Amino acid sequence: MGTKQKKYDSPLQATITGILGLFKKQERVGALSETERLEGKKILITGASSGLGLAAAKQLAQRGGEVIMAVRSGIPEKGEEVKNASGSSKVQMLHVDLSDFDSIGRLIDKVKNEIGKIDILICNAAVVVNKARRTATGLDEMFTVNYLAKFVLVNGLLREQCFHTDGPEAPRIIFVSSESHRNPAAFEWDDFGKFREHSMSKTVERYGYYKLLLTTFSCELSRRLNAKGKTAYSVFALCPGPVNSNIARKAPKWVQGPMKLVFKLFFRSPEKAAEPVVYLATSKSVEGSASDYLFLMSRKEVDEKASDPKNGQRLWDATEQLLKGVL
Repeated sequence: MGTKQKKYDSPLQATITGILGLFKKQERVGALSETERLEGKKILITGASSGLGLAAAKQLAQRGGEVIMAVRSGIPEKGEEVKNASGSSKVQMLHVDLSDFDSIGRLIDKVKNEIGKIDILICNAAVVVNKARRTATGLDEMFTVNYLAKFVLVNGLLREQCFHTDGPEAPRIIFVSSESHRNPAAFEWDDFGKFREHSMSKTVERYGYYKLLLTTFSCELSRRLNAKGKTAYSVFALCPGPVNSNIARKAPKWVQGPMKLVFKLFFRSPEKAAEPVVYLATSKSVEGSASDYLFLMSRKEVDEKASDPKNGQRLWDATEQLLKGVL
């Protein structure tokens, strides 16, 4: 067998792969009807102050959901923007810095003591850096925000019983992942969580690796939460495809102009890219499903490394062991 060709090793490769993916024929899972609404549902969404998260917050509020925007910045103006765009007053904002575990703990406390039981959690926030950066705990910022913070947040909300579990529908936990999770050849078990220096040229590669961790976590989480055979929680993941966001600001100055032009011409607007997020949060057709993964609006199997229960168990154990040293 030949070596698998990597598609996400560099910003250029990732851009080309993203564009080509938009033109491939997709079998859509369906579309939301106007009658599929979210009245009475509380939705917590991270990274909701810009891009995909902001667009999703507006659409979820338009469908009647009570939207709680967990953000690092944009308070209160982004909340007001969502209210104005959706015509809904049921919008709240909470501060969280996902690179800071104490901040995540405060968010969990506020959800428990002020917001009340939530029905839907959307883990959307992510970061892309132009070079490796350490958090206050000495961990890599991309590793922390793009994977580890989700593990801490989700398990903290579960531990504090922050989900509405006594209603007719199972709570939904949704992770915004990426098709780039398929690119890493293997898990880095021997130095799991170890800080690595890297420049922008390796950022896309590292981003894909952290999305592999996130997708593996989503599979393992579903297995653990639904171990008794009944769907207690629906755990979904998705790739929204290439999004015309402000990510180009992290690129070297000489490529920012061309990248912004390509993004504008070929990438999807945040409003369109939010479709699978809103679909998985709202659709009646996925109600009762223990797990699902969408690429754009097409259902796919995740990479076999992510779905392997042995990898899921090992990732969970390695993550818990790592957190013992920083929490």
